[in-house]
Amino acid sequence: MSLREDARAVLTAWAAPDPGQEALRVSYLEHLDAHEDAMWRDCLPGHLTASTAIISADGDRVALVLHRIHRMWLQTGGHCESDDATLAEAALREAAEESGIVGLTLLPAPVRLDRHTVPCGGGSVHLDVQFAAVAPDDAVLVRDPDESAGLGWFPVDSPPEPTDDSVRDLVRAAVVAVRDHGPVRP
Repeated sequence: MSLREDARAVLTAWAAPDPGQEALRVSYLEHLDAHEDAMWRDCLPGHLTASTAIISADGDRVALVLHRIHRMWLQTGGHCESDDATLAEAALREAAEESGIVGLTLLPAPVRLDRHTVPCGGGSVHLDVQFAAVAPDDAVLVRDPDESAGLGWFPVDSPPEPTDDSVRDLVRAAVVAVRDHGPVRP
């Protein structure tokens, strides 16, 4: 199964939590149908990306990165790469690369979708498929200066500024998903 086929399967199976998320889900599927290269950054009308809200083992904190260009606190995530077999694999890879955390446990299904404009290729759209992951009890954040300008743990109910509504919405959804999923141990 190709990465594009995996994305189609994931989005087809995902139960959107509200009408706005359902509209995004349908538009992502339409985008996949319309663009053979929908998974890759060179698809300039827009491309799918994968991101992750990393929640601490106790459920009280979220790991966020300070984006080098946008200078905002965001979840981990980014573009799919040719070695990624699945969207979940892309999300987990990005989370590990950007946080330095070893042993993350990714929840099996996305928790949200978010569509936003970015400067890729002179202006494009990210169709972000957002996951949640639980960090192990002994998680240590290790910032890679090539990945971000900052990295830290923050209370789930008060992320740092500057951030935006999409990050706050994702953190809330991730906390609920982690709580509803029950104990997560690798």
